Amino acid sequence: MVYLFLLIAWGELFPSFMKKNLYYKLGDTGHMFTRFQEANTKRNIDILCLGSSLSYRGFDTRIFKAMDIECFNFGSSSQTPIQSHLLAKRYLKQLNPKLVLFQVDPEAFSADGVESSLDIIANEPNDRYSFFMTLKILNLKTINAFIYGCYRDLFNRNKKFNEEQVKNGDSYIKGGFVEKELAYAQKSKIPKYNFEFDKKQKSSFEALLRLFKDQGTDCYLIYPPVTSYAYKSCSNIEVFDSTMYSYGHFLDFNQQLELSDSLDFYDGYHLNQNGVNKFNKSLLKIIDFQSN
Repeated sequence: MVYLFLLIAWGELFPSFMKKNLYYKLGDTGHMFTRFQEANTKRNIDILCLGSSLSYRGFDTRIFKAMDIECFNFGSSSQTPIQSHLLAKRYLKQLNPKLVLFQVDPEAFSADGVESSLDIIANEPNDRYSFFMTLKILNLKTINAFIYGCYRDLFNRNKKFNEEQVKNGDSYIKGGFVEKELAYAQKSKIPKYNFEFDKKQKSSFEALLRLFKDQGTDCYLIYPPVTSYAYKSCSNIEVFDSTMYSYGHFLDFNQQLELSDSLDFYDGYHLNQNGVNKFNKSLLKIIDFQSN
């Protein structure tokens, strides 16, 4: 009890630079606060997108809308399968999508999921799903954020918060997409690494696929384009790809779509709007989705 009191006082009274193990920020990068608010108004959509920033910066809901496809992008910063599973358990029945586009990449399956957990805890009232997510991750920062977040939820401390729709060159687009101010990538060195599944991420991923199957929702696993040097930084990318193929419909656009590192990306991992347009048009041709 003393710890809870001190934690809440710590969160309320001390400046952020003094809260190394308590990170709680409303409206952080990625517009998750606004995305949650919009999600609560959605029902019976055509396509649901899940994944990290490669999702919310990669699947442009306006392009889908132009083809009469109602799409909602539930991506979040550094989202891993643990958080994707949480979001699906909360919202899948309500959103009732005909198809899920689940963005995958090697880093999401090997990450600890802490960063994304903090984003979700701060920007949506906590429930049993965020509680079990906290237990699964079992990290001090996530535990502290969950306790502090429950306090703020209980006393409605976030009621007056309004998130700016345009900030730091990012514009929130209805449906969950975030458009980056047009910029072009400068090549940078990305260290090489070997892909390995994190056991917790793999179990959440498999549970998520079972959830889709139980609801009768089709799912495509999509690896969006990254720069050639970012893609090659995974020295055993063939292991990742072969594993994804074993789970079902998998599309690696790094092998299917030729883009320019300097013209179609704004950094090593993220498409600029030129690249987004090319990627989405190619994707929609492949999945051949019919909304009716």
